[in-house]
Amino acid sequence: MFSSIRIAILLFFIAVIGAGYWYITKLQNDNQTLRNNNAQLQVAVDTANASVETYKQEFQRAQELNTKLQGDLQKAEAYSDELRSKFSRLDLVQDALKDAKNLEGRMNGATAKLWREFMANTGNSSERPLPKWLQPSTESPAGTEDPDSSGRTETPSSDSSTAEANTTN
Repeated sequence: MFSSIRIAILLFFIAVIGAGYWYITKLQNDNQTLRNNNAQLQVAVDTANASVETYKQEFQRAQELNTKLQGDLQKAEAYSDELRSKFSRLDLVQDALKDAKNLEGRMNGATAKLWREFMANTGNSSERPLPKWLQPSTESPAGTEDPDSSGRTETPSSDSSTAEANTTN
């Protein structure tokens, strides 16, 4: 009988040791899984932090651009008001009836200036010559009036824009 109690106690200790070994192995595996998950979470947090920083920088840039655009809009509106004021003082019909050639020269010059400014503002840095219709004629046939008698021609060195149209599409 004494030996069966010894065997039972021995089996009990072996079972406790086996259960302890199994429990420790399970804890080690769980610990390794948690370490792997922690590393993945750290990578995700770092990515999220980088995204937040990028968002902050882009938001700041957008605010700066918005401020600049607001300033540009105010300048454009002021210029538009100035042009409206100028046009309200002009009587183009009366000018055309008085001196059509003079009005034509002024309109062509203003159009060329506007186009040059537009092209400069949109990044076109090429200096094109004035179109033929804006260049002063060097020879006038006898008895005819110089088509640009207004004296308001634009020169290639002026800061006007070109009204030359692109005919190739």
